Amino acid sequence: MSDDKNETRTRKPLGLKRSVESGEVKQTFSHGRTNKVAVEVKRRRKILKPGESAPAPAEEAKAPAPAPAPEPAPAPAPKPAAKKPAPKKAAPAGETPQERVARLQREAEEDRLRQAEEARKRDEEKARQAAEEEKRRAEENAKAKEEAAKRAEEEAKAPAEAPAAEAPAAEAAEQEAAPAEDAGSGKTARPAARKFTPVQRPEPKKPEKKPKKEDKPARGAERPDKRRSGKLTVTKALNEDEGRRARSLAALKRAREKERRSQGGGSSKPREKQTRDVIVPEAITVQELANRMAEKGADLVKELFSLGMAVTVNQTIDQDTAELLVEQFGHNIQKVSEADIDIKAEEDVDPEESLKPRPPVVTIMGHVDHGKTSLLDALRGTSVTKGEAGGITQHIGSYQVETKNGDKITFLDTPGHAAFTEMRARGANVTDIVVLVVAADDGIMPQTIEAISHAKAAGTPIIVAINKMDKEDANPQKVRERLLEQEVIVEAMSGDVQDVEISALKGTGLDELLDKIALQAELMELKANPDRAAEATVIEAQLDKGRGPVASVLVTRGTLKKGDSFVAGTESGRVRAIVDDQGKQIKEAGPSMPVEVLGLGGVPGAGEQLTVVENEQRAREVAEYRRDKANEKRTALAPTNFDAMFAGLANKAIEFPLLVRADVQGSVEAIKTALTNLSNDDIKVRILHSGVGAITENDVTLAAAGNAPIIGFNVRPNAKARQQIEREKVRLMYYDVIYHLTEEIAKEMAGELGPERIENVVGRAAVKEVFKSGKKDKAAGLLVEEGSIRKGLHARLTRDDVIVSSTTIASLRRFKDDVDEVRAGLECGVVLEDTNDIKPGDQLEVFEVEERERTL
Repeated sequence: MSDDKNETRTRKPLGLKRSVESGEVKQTFSHGRTNKVAVEVKRRRKILKPGESAPAPAEEAKAPAPAPAPEPAPAPAPKPAAKKPAPKKAAPAGETPQERVARLQREAEEDRLRQAEEARKRDEEKARQAAEEEKRRAEENAKAKEEAAKRAEEEAKAPAEAPAAEAPAAEAAEQEAAPAEDAGSGKTARPAARKFTPVQRPEPKKPEKKPKKEDKPARGAERPDKRRSGKLTVTKALNEDEGRRARSLAALKRAREKERRSQGGGSSKPREKQTRDVIVPEAITVQELANRMAEKGADLVKELFSLGMAVTVNQTIDQDTAELLVEQFGHNIQKVSEADIDIKAEEDVDPEESLKPRPPVVTIMGHVDHGKTSLLDALRGTSVTKGEAGGITQHIGSYQVETKNGDKITFLDTPGHAAFTEMRARGANVTDIVVLVVAADDGIMPQTIEAISHAKAAGTPIIVAINKMDKEDANPQKVRERLLEQEVIVEAMSGDVQDVEISALKGTGLDELLDKIALQAELMELKANPDRAAEATVIEAQLDKGRGPVASVLVTRGTLKKGDSFVAGTESGRVRAIVDDQGKQIKEAGPSMPVEVLGLGGVPGAGEQLTVVENEQRAREVAEYRRDKANEKRTALAPTNFDAMFAGLANKAIEFPLLVRADVQGSVEAIKTALTNLSNDDIKVRILHSGVGAITENDVTLAAAGNAPIIGFNVRPNAKARQQIEREKVRLMYYDVIYHLTEEIAKEMAGELGPERIENVVGRAAVKEVFKSGKKDKAAGLLVEEGSIRKGLHARLTRDDVIVSSTTIASLRRFKDDVDEVRAGLECGVVLEDTNDIKPGDQLEVFEVEERERTL
C-alpha cells in the first residue's frame, strides 16, 4: 500500500506532450550590457510504419554484432569502413532550456572539430598515396630506360645484312606452310601473330630539383611555387598564401630594375642630351622657355639665381636673357619678333601647272536708282529690289549666275548712294570686271564718276551698260559723249571700252551683255589654284540672332572646307557651316565663289582678308596679336606741341554724342563716315560706340552715361534692353534708309546750336559833341553819315577802329522831340544804354540782328 502511494506520488501529471519547449537565454556584452533572448526547442517528429515500435535509445546506440561466417573466403584489401557519426546523447532529465541550448552548441562545436580532423587525415592519406604512386612510376620509367638501352646495344652488335635477308624468307616460308597444314587438317586458317616493336615509354615531366645553397635564388627574385598536395578545398584555395612572407615594394623595384638592365644589355648607359632648336620671342615666361627646351623649370630658375636674377617660373624675361639660358643648356636659339606671329600680307605665287580656270568676278556699279539691282534680278530671275527699304540698295550683295553655255559668273551688287563709298571701293578691289550701269535718260551722275574712279584705281576693265532703253527720252549717244569727259571711250567711238544697250525691265540686251563679259574674261585668262589652303575676302559681315556672327566672303584662291580653322582680321574661328547664295549648305567652296561662313568668334571688319591656317591655336594667336596692335593704335596718344595744345583750349566746338548700331558691318562704316562729314567748326559728332547686331543692355547703359541717343539702323533692342530704355529714359532713333538718318541727325545738330544770327548794318554816324543827360548819363550829338539810325537797334561804339562797347540805343531825339528814325545828313542826339565812355570823334555803327534757321 505504501509502495503504491510512493508510485502515485512520483508519477507525472497527465497531459498532452509538448513538441516545442521555450525558454530564455541571457546574453552578456561588453560594458556591462545584457540581453535576454527567447529560445524555442522543437523536437523532431518521427513517423513509423504500421506495427513498428520505436527503438529504445540504448538499442540505437549499440550496433548488433554480425554472425561469424563458417568459411571466411579470402577478401581483397579491406577498405576503410565509413565512420558513422557519433550518436547523439540523450538529454538528461530535468534539463533547463538554457542548459539544453548550451549543450547543443557544445555538441555542434565538437562535431565540427571531429569532421575537420577526419578531413585532415583523409588529405594526409591521399597525399601519401600520391607520393607512393609517383615513386612507383619513376621506378618503372627507370627500368624501361635500362631495357631500351640494352636492346639498342644488342641490335648494334648483330650483323645488319644477314638478319635483314633471312627474316623475310623465314616469314614467307612460315606463311606458306601454315595454310597448307590447315588445309590438310580441314581447319580454318588463322593469320600469323603480329609482332610489335617495343616503343620507348614517354617520360612524364620530372619535378624540378630543389636548389642547393649555392644555387639559392637571389633575394627579390621569383621563387618557384610549391606543388599543391592533397585535396583542394575552398579554405585552402582562399588561404593559399597564408603564412607565406609577402615581397616588399623595394624587392619588387630591385627585380624590375634588374630585368630592365638585362634587357638593355646589362649596362645602364646615360641618355645622350638632345639638342633642340628653341624659338624665342621678344618676351617669354621662364616656364614656357623651359617647356620649349624640354628642361625643368627649377633648373632655369637656379641658373637665373646664379646670374643674380631673383625670378619665378611665371615671370617674363627678355630675349637676351633667354638667349643666355638657351646657350647655357646647350641648345640652339632662333630669335623671332612679334611681327613674325602675324600672317604676311604678300601673296605667294602658285606654280603655273597648279592653276585652273575660274569664273570671273563682276561688280555692278553706278549711280543710285540707275537700275543696278534690277539688272541683276533680270539676270538671276529674282526680285531683290522689292525687299529693299526705300527702293535703294544699302548692302553689298554677291550672287553666282550660270549662263546658257554652262559657264558661271559671280556678280557683286554695290550700293549707289553717296554714303556707301567704301563699299564701292571694296567691290572694285576684289573684282575682275566692272559693269558700269548708266541710265539712258539720266546720264552721268556723281556716283557714276566715283565708280569710274574706283575702277581706274583698281586697274579693272570696264563694260558700260546703258540701261532703261525702253523709255521714250532715252539718249544713249549722249551718255557715250558724256563718258568722254571721264576719259572712257567706248568702241562705237573708236575706243577699247565695250558698251551694250539694255533694258533690265524688259529683259532686252542681257544675252549680249553676258557674251561681252565672257569675252572679256576669256581675254584675261582668269586662273586660280584650288588645291591649297583657302584665302578669301570678307565682303560683308553681320551678327545674326540665331546663327551668331556671319561673314559673306568671296574665295579668291584655294578651297574653303567645312571644319577649316581661319583668321579674319582680329577675329578667329572654325568653319561650322558654308551657305551658298541660294541658302543651301555646302561642304566646300572653290575660287570665285561667294558664300556665307558661320563659326566666327566675332564680327570681322568688312574688307578683311580671311586666311585658313593649320590649327585653331595658330588662328587664336594671330587674332590676339592683331587685337593687341589695334588697341595700341587706338589708345596711342598723338604727339602734341604748344600750338596744338592752345588750339585745343581755344576750340569751343560743341560735341554731339551718338551710339550707332546697324545690321551689317558695311552699314556701320557708311553711317560713321556720313555722320563725321556733318561735323563743322561749331559742332562735332562724337560716336561713343558702334557695332553690329541688336541693341543690348550695355549699349543702353553707355548711352545713358554719355547722354547720347541710340541710332538703330535696321536693328531693334531686345526685351531687357527695352525695359532698360524705359527705365533710363534714353532716346532711341530707328532708321532703315541712310539719307533719312543723315537728314534727321543734321537737324538735331542744328537744333543743338540754335538759330543762326546774321547782322545787317543799318547806318553809321560820327560823334560831334558829348552832353550831360541827367545826373549819370551822357548824351552824344551825332551826324548821320550813312543809312539811318533807329531807336532800339543794336549799336557798336568804336574809337580808332577799336570796339569800345556794344550797346543799344535807349533814346533818340531830333532837337527836343523824340523820334523813331533819323536819316543820313541830319543831326540827332542819342543816349546809349550801360555806357558813358563817349568822346568826340568816336564812330557809332547801328545794326540789326536777323535769326535764320541753321543748316549744316
